[in-house]
Amino acid sequence: MKKKTIAAIALTSCLALSATLTGCSLVSTNNKLDMEQVIADVDISKSDKFDTAELEIYKSAVSSSQIIKRELISYFLNVGYSYIQNGSSYEETFNMLVDALVDNAVLVQYSTVELLKANPSVFYDFTKETDEAKKYELLLDKDEINLATYKLYSSINSAIDNFEKNVIDEEDGYKGTAKRTTPTNLNTEQDDYYPSDENGNLNYGIYTGYGDYTLAESGAYQDDALEGTTRATRIKAYNSFLNNLRRNNLVDGENEAENLTDILKLNYIRVEYVSQLESRIINKYYDIYEEEQENKLLTDNYIENVYNEVLASQTENYSKSVSSFDSAMSSMSSSSFILYSPETDDSDWNIEYGEKFAKFGFIYNILLPFSSRQSIQLNALKSIQSADGDDNYYFAERNKLLKSIKTEDQRSAWFNGEEDYSFKPEEGFEYYNGGKDYRSYLFFEDNLTDSEEGGRYKKLQAYDGRYSFNGRVIENEDESYTLIPNKLDIDGMLDEFSDYVNYVVGSDVVEYKKTAGYYDVEKFGKTDNEDEIDYSKFIYAEGKVKFNFDNKNLMNPDTDQYKAMSAVNELQFAYTTDTSVLSNYIGYSVTAYDTSYIKEFEYAAKKAVGEGVGSFSVCAGDYGWHLIYVTNVFDAGETYKNLDWINNVKVEGTFENLFFEWIKGNDLSDISTTQRTKILKDFNKDTTVTKYQKRYQDLLDLDK
Repeated sequence: MKKKTIAAIALTSCLALSATLTGCSLVSTNNKLDMEQVIADVDISKSDKFDTAELEIYKSAVSSSQIIKRELISYFLNVGYSYIQNGSSYEETFNMLVDALVDNAVLVQYSTVELLKANPSVFYDFTKETDEAKKYELLLDKDEINLATYKLYSSINSAIDNFEKNVIDEEDGYKGTAKRTTPTNLNTEQDDYYPSDENGNLNYGIYTGYGDYTLAESGAYQDDALEGTTRATRIKAYNSFLNNLRRNNLVDGENEAENLTDILKLNYIRVEYVSQLESRIINKYYDIYEEEQENKLLTDNYIENVYNEVLASQTENYSKSVSSFDSAMSSMSSSSFILYSPETDDSDWNIEYGEKFAKFGFIYNILLPFSSRQSIQLNALKSIQSADGDDNYYFAERNKLLKSIKTEDQRSAWFNGEEDYSFKPEEGFEYYNGGKDYRSYLFFEDNLTDSEEGGRYKKLQAYDGRYSFNGRVIENEDESYTLIPNKLDIDGMLDEFSDYVNYVVGSDVVEYKKTAGYYDVEKFGKTDNEDEIDYSKFIYAEGKVKFNFDNKNLMNPDTDQYKAMSAVNELQFAYTTDTSVLSNYIGYSVTAYDTSYIKEFEYAAKKAVGEGVGSFSVCAGDYGWHLIYVTNVFDAGETYKNLDWINNVKVEGTFENLFFEWIKGNDLSDISTTQRTKILKDFNKDTTVTKYQKRYQDLLDLDK
């Protein structure tokens, strides 16, 4: 999948903003004629670059672009107003916006010439066509035109949706406020998606409630429509949308020159469509340009050379400074890589505990907490411990409280919160219910059921999605839910952990044992040396998820290691009350040296990391039970071995693929930015651009 590094500026006016702003006009203008004044002319064919034989013939294809005042106002409402809120003056903001509009016009004209050069067969029709939208459509294929149309229509529907939500909430329905972190990529569409019918035609329409713009005629939008929508609520929302545009003279509210109920006939919408086509024109040019550059990256050992340069730099840096390595771990991601890990044999941890399990790694943490009542009891025990110094009594009594912890599914906010993410899967859809038929609710239907190849949505990152809500669910008349979650003690949690990981991987890969010492010793922490605490006594259970780990495939969705990680991550979302670990790439980083974690947790985490990826342990602590799962471990020296750039660079989730995408994201972005700068330097000149500042001086003077 291509990454777009340069695109047209967001000229879809104030569609998104108009969904939230209400009240008076942000910018006062005199009248319709004032809004239609030309504030800048752009014509790159006037550049001396067009005096060459190669470009001379394209002069007739480049017509002057006129930027009108309404576009400036629209652009201000979309992005410029935020600059004012952040302290910029109106003069600074509007001058910046004018420059951006001019730059965009230059890029559109240049990209148009390049696409005509690549497809000369449309040159004649292009020069003869007078309709601006139809001219651009000649340079685009069917998919690109459909995508431009879909982007416009969906942004309009989204804007009206935001108004309609308020209408529906005022009239009826339950609205919650609770929140819980959601997985990465939630509701994120594929970059080039648009809904189509069996003939490849766009199957998506605008829903306003007026005329033929009904829900029944809106195609695939029907799947996105708000629950509770009616023709009446939609018309009310659309009128609010129009009033917002009218207040800023973006549609004609003074006479009947425009039929405001026929949205596709509004001049404002036609201008927005042209803007979307311009974005496609620029993107298409950069697709061609970047594909040429990408092919160069795949030749002459370029990737290997970059890899070796980064490896050499990290080797020198991290071998000298462990703190630098620890810092790198905290920022590790799919675009921030660790290629070298320092030695750890002489770590303070090993010296203190005399064990060889101190390594660097990452873990997930499922925290099953004490209840409020248990926390009060625990605080009382701490007071006694502080007064008499009897640690053994404190640990023994804390152990009793730990055994009485009952946890439950924490995802109630995904039912009754700000957004209802729940759904009941259709018959035939396979998911995990723990053998209980009443467990029939899952979450994130769009990502879960429409993310296969060619689907609408991106897959959720490291999140399987088939773990049903652990409890009974009753739908109430006000559209809220009554939830009766099942209670789990630590043994029940271990059973759920094992069963679900096995389910996702597709075989019995989980094995664990409870630690005898946790039950048998009378001294629940102290060793024979009364001045030391034996933290191994706080480990309740230890285990392993069995698979062949290959760190080059850490994020490869086809591997058992990724499937297991995705299952455990989903259980985090379901049960942990340590919400800071959620959506945190592959979890918490664990250094080989002293950490800021509580000692029981630190010991168990380091021990598990030392035993390798897929290891897990349950340990006791002052916050409750910690179920710790190891997602990645670094051995000393070079991180990745036996790299296969040729075969893996295009395989999703492999290190080679992610590293190549990172190079593209950096190098191609730099290359494209350099190209953009060159284009603007060559063609944004006094000979090609004329600004009429007097015509927008009133906007520059708004501070005065």
